[in-house]
Amino acid sequence: MRTKHQVHCLTGHDNTVGALLTKGTDPQIVTGSYDSTIKLWDLAAGKCMTTLTHHKKSVRALAMPSYENTFISGAADSLKKWVGSDGRFVKSFTGHKGVINAMAVNDDGVLLSGADDGSMNFWDYNTGHCFQQSMTVAQPGSLDAENGIFAAEFDLTGTRLITCEADKTIKIWKEDEHASELTHPIDMKNWRKKCIAEAKKRY
Repeated sequence: MRTKHQVHCLTGHDNTVGALLTKGTDPQIVTGSYDSTIKLWDLAAGKCMTTLTHHKKSVRALAMPSYENTFISGAADSLKKWVGSDGRFVKSFTGHKGVINAMAVNDDGVLLSGADDGSMNFWDYNTGHCFQQSMTVAQPGSLDAENGIFAAEFDLTGTRLITCEADKTIKIWKEDEHASELTHPIDMKNWRKKCIAEAKKRY
């Protein structure tokens, strides 16, 4: 920062801006707000390119993979995947019952969503299948209500997950080396039913 003077002041949201993404291509900035909208911004013009209104709850988290031009937004109603260039809707990821505060995706296409109740869902970013659900554990001496997850990132290897939590801790998680298709089978019957039901919905 060579100057303390602001270059742009982007306005348009009607409530707190709770999430931010930056990209190297237009739109260079994507924001999510507690007004339930997502805005894609044109930095050259200093104005909003597109407003996405599919969410019904506050948008508190955004995440973007490194291998394709898409992004995903998280709110209490669902997670929604979008095309990064123009904001076209791709699909909804449903099933995480909580207020989503944090998301992270690694290069293997594993998406984490973390909520204020300490729940963690792991998804296949390409298909939207939730293949694992877990709960964080509050630090001994903390209240059970202090297990909310407020930030999350995968490390550079993509095998370790770091979460920042309400119990004043930073927790590091690693893959289960003994997990397999036998120990964690996919319920294809229910997954197929869910896909058919969601295909009938507009969003």
